[in-house]
Amino acid sequence: MLCCGPMSLSDPATHVAIRGYDPTTYIDGPSPCLGDPAFSSCYDKATYYFVSEGNKTKFDSQPWHYCAQYGGWCAYAMSEGKLFDVDPMRYKISGQKLYFFYNGAGGDTLPKFEAEESLRIEQANLVWTSRAYSY
Repeated sequence: MLCCGPMSLSDPATHVAIRGYDPTTYIDGPSPCLGDPAFSSCYDKATYYFVSEGNKTKFDSQPWHYCAQYGGWCAYAMSEGKLFDVDPMRYKISGQKLYFFYNGAGGDTLPKFEAEESLRIEQANLVWTSRAYSY
């Protein structure tokens, strides 16, 4: 099952979210794992892979609980009104919510986010709900 759309960060060719990582493994642990295309679901215009039918079932019953904030875009960049790709291994669980971060030539945004976490979340929430971001 493949889905597509601009609101969620996904591979533009395949529309697979989180580069194929199982979103339930971020929240439920013990660590992120790559999913299997045999176990897939569509939510918010993106396709998610899971390591098992059980994880797919958990996700299908509460996708909002497992999906990353801001459509999977970098939380720090979102707080500045920007859409940046992320490194699926740079993430944070805060308040039972999943946040992803950019980590590349421009630096690692996770420590910057953590230094002002409450403010960054507040700003990112405003940007995301108003759709006041740019590529």
